[in-house]
Amino acid sequence: MSTKAPLKSLLLTAAFCLAAAPAALADTIKIGVQPWLGYGPLWVAAEKGFFKEAGVDVELVNFNWDQDLTAGLASGNLHLVAAATNTTLVNINQNIPVVGILVMDEASTADAVIAGDAIKTIADLKGKSVAYERGATSDLLLNYALKANGMSLADVTPVPMGASEAGLALIAGRVDAAVTYEPYISTALRQDDKASVIYTAAEKPGLISDLLVGNPDWVKANQKDLEAVIRGWDMAVNFVRENPAEGGQMIADAVGAPMEEFEPAFKGVHLFTSKENAEILKGQYQDTVAAIGGIMIETNPEDITRIVPAEELLNTDAVLAVAAQ
Repeated sequence: MSTKAPLKSLLLTAAFCLAAAPAALADTIKIGVQPWLGYGPLWVAAEKGFFKEAGVDVELVNFNWDQDLTAGLASGNLHLVAAATNTTLVNINQNIPVVGILVMDEASTADAVIAGDAIKTIADLKGKSVAYERGATSDLLLNYALKANGMSLADVTPVPMGASEAGLALIAGRVDAAVTYEPYISTALRQDDKASVIYTAAEKPGLISDLLVGNPDWVKANQKDLEAVIRGWDMAVNFVRENPAEGGQMIADAVGAPMEEFEPAFKGVHLFTSKENAEILKGQYQDTVAAIGGIMIETNPEDITRIVPAEELLNTDAVLAVAAQ
């Protein structure tokens, strides 16, 4: 994989592009995604025709890096992207015009720190090399885990790389530990029986969550299309819950995971429908955003200098409209 530009410089470039990009709606809404289980209903909705049934044409575009998603949105090649809450907070702090329109999922055991046989706890990471994706959920989880154990990034040797590569680096012996998410956790554990999970996002409920994100002007101008996207999402979430074998197989195929790894991994993810969004948006999610912002200000002050209020982070018009239907 080619070398990536530093996050801050890429975001500044993206900000310029977003300011210049037209907000006109294409016939097909393009959504950028990564191979993460929590985005599974998007693939299900596309494959089962739920988006079309809801009245919108959607194309899913696959990526491996958060930075590439930001660039795709900035260039106008994407209308929406699936992005972590913490990534969106960083973008807003860097003056990138983005806003969330749907809380998609929350992870517990599906985001984790994994390590070799000699490392059993976060404290054991002192002086060790740790692979993780800078600015992504892995960055947030690592910083939180270190802080909770009286440590900081200064106590480890950071090795920045994509989440899809981190587990492989651990298996190959290039690093002592890795921070990643499913299905990469299960893949690493299957390929190296000496590797184990030493910390998960379950230690801090709500720490890792994901949003469907777009440019604020585009979002405001395309509320009806967004309502259709969210209706398609709802149909897919309900389908997965009612048909776990068929829906699970679709998601497993999309992320490239065998079912025997997918099934236990998917238990570490909670999906949110529009009605469930309406419930958590009564205060629970807002509290979570404030907590994440506080952690990030303390651990990554170069990326985030203020806590973004949920009212700025989200445009809830579409999701609440669908929830009320």
